[in-house]
Amino acid sequence: MNVGSSPILIRPCQGLEEFAACVQLQVDVWGYGDRDVIPRRVFVVSQRIGGQIIGAFDTARGGLEGDPGSLVGFAMALPGIRGGEPYLHSHMLAVNPSYRNQGIGRRLKLFQRDEALARGVTRMEWTFDPLEIKNSFLNLAKLGAIVREYAPNFYGVSSSRLHGEVPTDRLCAEWWLDSDWVNSALGGKPVALPAVEQEIAVPHQVAHWRHSAADQDRVLEIQTINREGFEQAFARKLTVFGFKIDAEGNGIFQLGQWTEPNGSSPTLQPESAGLHED
Repeated sequence: MNVGSSPILIRPCQGLEEFAACVQLQVDVWGYGDRDVIPRRVFVVSQRIGGQIIGAFDTARGGLEGDPGSLVGFAMALPGIRGGEPYLHSHMLAVNPSYRNQGIGRRLKLFQRDEALARGVTRMEWTFDPLEIKNSFLNLAKLGAIVREYAPNFYGVSSSRLHGEVPTDRLCAEWWLDSDWVNSALGGKPVALPAVEQEIAVPHQVAHWRHSAADQDRVLEIQTINREGFEQAFARKLTVFGFKIDAEGNGIFQLGQWTEPNGSSPTLQPESAGLHED
């Protein structure tokens, strides 16, 4: 799937060489060591059992269909069962640093959604780092995911240079693929927002602090404060439904009551506006 004049083609990965390129991209993006990198054989098995291996290829380098050497991003999902229903857990999404801020991550997610819906799968989940402002904005404001669970130190100590020396805390995203809420986030008919009952902020300086050995205590302090805030909010049955970035670049999670457990839009409120933010 090409978009307009973009040279980036989104399509399923095929064959061992393209899976090997996915392995290498993990190292390029996160700097993973052997204990954390997902090996090629797992990509093979994932595709075999109904998962997704979706690649982004630079056709200016690899021809009209792309090739292993032109892989610049990928998304990997594994199949699962929850409540007796099939869903997909999107375990990993990576984009080459030289190709960031071109919308490739969003295009990979949308391809995942289209492919899942074509198979009758209406739910996807994934985990994401609540300290990453850009990623949180994509997941919540651009894609329409919601969050009702916090997982402390989900992966344990990581070998990635991007994770610094703090626990790998994660928020658990739910993406109800054909809900009114998600369709609105993707540009469909606007739906109403719940009332914001709580906000949890991430200072924009965290992106700098986490790459500084001298500032790891600052990152850990923010993570600890926000972990307590999320856990207390979820205990009160609040849901993360929105995310905004203020004029200073700070990220702000918005939480409120979620009235539709299947991810559909909440009860309309006349004073509410649409979900979209640019």
